[in-house]
Amino acid sequence: MTYREATGWLFAQRRQGERGLSRIRILLERLGHPEEAFQAVHVLGTNGKGSVVAYLEAAFRAAGLPYGAYTSPHLLDFRERIRTHQGLILEEEVVGFVAWARGEAWPEPPGFFDLATALAFQHFQKRGVAFAAVEAGVGGERDATNILPRVALTVLTNVGEDHLEALGGSLEAVAREKAGAFRKGVPVVTGARGVGLEVVREMARTRGSPLYLLDPLDPLFALPAPPALKGAFQEENARLAAAALRLLGFPEEAIAQGLREARHPGRLERFLLEGVEVYLDGAHNPPAALALSRELSAYHLVFGAFPRKDVKGVLAHLLPKARSVRYTRAGEGALGRELGEPFFEDPWEALGEAVKAAQGDGVPVLATGSLYLVGALRGRLLPRFGQDPP
Repeated sequence: MTYREATGWLFAQRRQGERGLSRIRILLERLGHPEEAFQAVHVLGTNGKGSVVAYLEAAFRAAGLPYGAYTSPHLLDFRERIRTHQGLILEEEVVGFVAWARGEAWPEPPGFFDLATALAFQHFQKRGVAFAAVEAGVGGERDATNILPRVALTVLTNVGEDHLEALGGSLEAVAREKAGAFRKGVPVVTGARGVGLEVVREMARTRGSPLYLLDPLDPLFALPAPPALKGAFQEENARLAAAALRLLGFPEEAIAQGLREARHPGRLERFLLEGVEVYLDGAHNPPAALALSRELSAYHLVFGAFPRKDVKGVLAHLLPKARSVRYTRAGEGALGRELGEPFFEDPWEALGEAVKAAQGDGVPVLATGSLYLVGALRGRLLPRFGQDPP
């Protein structure tokens, strides 16, 4: 079996039945419970999870820890999801895991995210990981990552309107699902506000979890160095990560270095193409789109999205500053011409037309709406630089 065949099989696996931990529990039992081998920071929230993990990961590296990081989705290669102090998971390890999983008989066939999570935890055990930063998928209480038995700290970035249908249909239900992952007595750091914060307070009180609310004036949330990731909204993510690291006992030097050296591709990532600034960002829900729209005064928009996303809500924040718009298909299964006109089946063609428009007025191009769209474009842009973008 080749690596491409292995990942193709993984991507094709669909969860059967309700969301929950039964499938991941059976997977990990058959693997000998690798999830018990390391401590974890469990990172939940509507937006900013991957950025918080990036800051934590960089600080773990600065402190010299054997660490792991698990995030989703990937941009170009499935292996980006599973990282340790020794780099990305190896292709042959993915192939070996898939060969094993395909040969097993499952009472409930595990879905893609169950399988990816189990593979990540097995890999962390093999690499001798001491501490892992683990990003939840959708929700919290019923998310596969909530199987973690040794959570040292929980970060709940925020609570916003995304995956409403899957998580109960209301902001309160979303908050309850995410806060349902709080562990008894385990500290929680959060930037939640409003209705979400009310639910978070209640759940933390019920679970006996010490709760630390984001406050820029509190020394716990101080930034010892400017955050490496671009965008004003990244300051909140950096403050949450800094507070988490302090509560875990990390030295200030490692926290500062982590803030300076964090990398999270595809989040307000800047390229230059034919003399035009091109920004890629994976904003796919209204809160993320609002934060993104505040970063640029004007832009030529390239937009693609998937079904079940609040496309109208996202575009309501993005369109007012758009000098022009080009819609495109973000990936397999994404929305097509129903997004609007002009529509381009090929994202690269849409980007090229936006660049031509931008050359006339000096305004940058912004491509957003889905991380899958970002990945498709980034894969074409990176070879032009031969390295990371300027």
